[in-house]
Amino acid sequence: MAEGGPKESQSRCLIEVTLDEASIGRNAPDIEHERKVAIFDLLEKNYFELDGRAGGPYTLHISMAENRLVFAVSDADAEPLMSFLLSLSPFRRLVKDYFIVVDSYHEAIKTAPPSRIEAIDMGRRGLHDEGSRILMERLKGKITVDFDTARRLFTLICALHWRG
Repeated sequence: MAEGGPKESQSRCLIEVTLDEASIGRNAPDIEHERKVAIFDLLEKNYFELDGRAGGPYTLHISMAENRLVFAVSDADAEPLMSFLLSLSPFRRLVKDYFIVVDSYHEAIKTAPPSRIEAIDMGRRGLHDEGSRILMERLKGKITVDFDTARRLFTLICALHWRG
């Protein structure tokens, strides 16, 4: 992905990301920590650009409405720029499988040998990569993100499904 000078590349980013509290509810402390880490990592380094629109940096609010994922994008002054819904259908099986593997990973950490833990983690990463590719495809024509940004956004999509 070609980037312009420093000022131009700084405008192609997210400076704030929030998750709708009504969509996620309260969860266990470790799940809350995972969300915070995902948002921190996303804000540290990301590439996010609204297709066909000059401007940025952006803020993003992610929520659920009528069983759909809502991306509400605003400018740095919180002025709404666009909002769109994504069907969760392409993600359902993947998110379900992802949580099964994550649960297995957390159980394995307690007693399994390192080789087993590593194998489970490789499976988790594979599912995460698949979810990231699906997200990039679903955003095509609306938002351009790099792969690392898609991975972090997929983590947040999963966060909307975590129930403690």
